[in-house]
Amino acid sequence: MSSVDDSRDPGPDRGITEQDRALAESARSDAEQLRRLAEAARERRDLDRDALVQVWHERERLRESGEAARIAGEEARLAAEHARQAAMDAVHATADTLEATLDHMHVVEEMRRTLREIRDVNKLDAN
Repeated sequence: MSSVDDSRDPGPDRGITEQDRALAESARSDAEQLRRLAEAARERRDLDRDALVQVWHERERLRESGEAARIAGEEARLAAEHARQAAMDAVHATADTLEATLDHMHVVEEMRRTLREIRDVNKLDAN
């Protein structure tokens, strides 16, 4: 037997009151609730990160589409410029053709006058 007073030694179950047990249970419950909140926050963070990555990918896709549209627009502008130049060349060629035709008409008219004069001279010589 021990000379120590057993009434002072709380032992394993002595000294823990119902209030202590309730406080411990409340602390465990609070800890579990905080763990769940932390897990929910991690899941939300992961979802937000995934959404952000999708936004980044979509932004990159849109940037690439915009760049492709810009290039296509530039190519269309160049094609339109070439078409405009070809149309201008065709207008100039038509003008040149019309001018040459007018020159030929003047030559033909001059030839007719000359032939009339020759005919008139031949008629006078014949009389």
